[in-house]
Amino acid sequence: MARTALLIIAQKDYQDREYERTRAELERGGLQITVASGEGGMCTGRFGGSVQNTLPLRQVKVEDYDLIAFIGGSGAEAYVHDAEALRIANGAARADIVLGAICIAPLILAKARVLEGKKATVWDDGRGTQEGILTQAGATVTGDSVTVDGRIVTGNGVEAAEEFGRTLMELLRL
Repeated sequence: MARTALLIIAQKDYQDREYERTRAELERGGLQITVASGEGGMCTGRFGGSVQNTLPLRQVKVEDYDLIAFIGGSGAEAYVHDAEALRIANGAARADIVLGAICIAPLILAKARVLEGKKATVWDDGRGTQEGILTQAGATVTGDSVTVDGRIVTGNGVEAAEEFGRTLMELLRL
């Protein structure tokens, strides 16, 4: 049976390149990809990309996936306080499923309280805002491009997307 990955993107303004590069690495690793978003249907990227026929977050069954990753971009900020996104993050962490978040999406993991006592990285605005949120949630911010702690992988932005995808795959193989 093929292994499965769920990529969660924002309905509007997901980070196209992070999505495309992460997805390419996961597909290269042989994973079957499902894409989910807040409402499902059509999603539009910050730089003109689009993804159709996404699964609504409320229909996501965490146990159906071997790997779940939240993709960043300004639109991902909507998931920081989204009950369904937090349910998915918590469920993945409790089930010991490989869980990832890139760019500002680690803020979702922080809000879901799955980074407490973990090392993590995040895209930051240069003022320490996002890093401060992770620290307040009990994470140790590394500042690295990609950070792994247990079954959780965090990445700090588009430049880290390929490494993020490869690291997710490596962790899944363990």
